Amino acid sequence: MQDKDRQVLEKILRHVQAILYYNEDVRSLEDFQNNSMLVDASVFNLMQIGELAKQSLSDEAKSQISSIPWEQVYGLRNRIVHGYSGVSLRIVWDTILTDLPKLRTELETALSKQDQ
Repeated sequence: MQDKDRQVLEKILRHVQAILYYNEDVRSLEDFQNNSMLVDASVFNLMQIGELAKQSLSDEAKSQISSIPWEQVYGLRNRIVHGYSGVSLRIVWDTILTDLPKLRTELETALSKQDQ
């Protein structure tokens, strides 16, 4: 993997970690929705993840980490940025709860393999 790809993966991981950190004490969708600063910070970081994955990460790196659903990562970014049918905070919340911990694990695994 190229050094540039490693740097991009590390940036994506930092955005994932930020979102998870911001939301670690949030217990419900309602609590999430009622905190506009938290929603804005989370959505911004999700957009950054999608942008980095789409524009900055090489196709070679994406194929090497095929366990990550890259098209879904871009798709969420596109829905947020372009407002296709509005952004569902339920989808954002479910992504935070379910998908981001898995993404963090996959990124950490991929990066640790590069260290070996």
